[in-house]
Amino acid sequence: MAAAGRIDVHAHYFGGAVADLIAGRGPGGPDRDRWTADTALDVMAEFDITAQILSLPFTPMATPDDPGFATRFARQVNEDYAELIATHPGRFGAFAVLPGTGADDMLDEIGYALDTLHLDGIALNSNIGGHYLGSEFMEPVLAELNRRRTPVFIHPTDCAHAAELALGRPRSVIEFPFDTARNIVNALYTGVFHRHPNLVLILPHCGGPLPSLSWRISEHTTVAIGPDDTPITPQHVADMLARLYYDTAMAGAPVSLLPTLQITDISHVLFGTDWPAAPEPTVARTIDQLVHAGLTADELHAIEYGNTAKLLSRFG
Repeated sequence: MAAAGRIDVHAHYFGGAVADLIAGRGPGGPDRDRWTADTALDVMAEFDITAQILSLPFTPMATPDDPGFATRFARQVNEDYAELIATHPGRFGAFAVLPGTGADDMLDEIGYALDTLHLDGIALNSNIGGHYLGSEFMEPVLAELNRRRTPVFIHPTDCAHAAELALGRPRSVIEFPFDTARNIVNALYTGVFHRHPNLVLILPHCGGPLPSLSWRISEHTTVAIGPDDTPITPQHVADMLARLYYDTAMAGAPVSLLPTLQITDISHVLFGTDWPAAPEPTVARTIDQLVHAGLTADELHAIEYGNTAKLLSRFG
């Protein structure tokens, strides 16, 4: 594969088992229902994208009538990913989906996805059934991901009372990025990065409001400690935020990108589109804003290709 074009670290898969779910039991829309590998490749050609790293924006859960649905669905999607990657070498990668049914099931799927299918990392939601990074529910999973040092893509999702907080608008407008920040703040204050110093986390949308709130988060380290929190310092907050990776999906404009570069450096910014949740006109505007953000040619290449190629061995 030629080292040219872009690697899209934030692209969603809505084929195979996911298409069946959308048709039969889950939410969907025209942008999701039309996903095929050929459509994805056409969009990639339009925007000079060499490869897409696929993920799901949701976590499968058990249902009252089908307790085994989540584990079965996650396994099928991950096998779909592996087949797609084998069929189109160098064009796709994938962050494995995990079932949201508990640590044992999640650990089993991590092992299968990484050791048998050789996928590129793991996808988690910003919360899984209300469980954020730092919760007891997530600890065994974080310990394993820390041990493996595998990339973890954390996609935002609904928080509790999301419908009310969204004020009648799509929850993705503000509530999704705020849940990204909520998740990382909880991880910081509960000592996740002390216990698991080798976690490799990728945050979409340039971290949402996290960069702009970073100083405020640091200043509250002595007054915002809860009963289960771990004492941390402002320097710890700064150091951990600098280590995270941030993608440019719907965040390529300077108003989003520049605050991110105040808390980390170019090497931790990755190109992303959020396609097909973000339609082609939005992808085009994201790229245009990024290209005209005042970056040097080397900086732009690092974001669009080089940083992800270094992070994911399949493309290095």
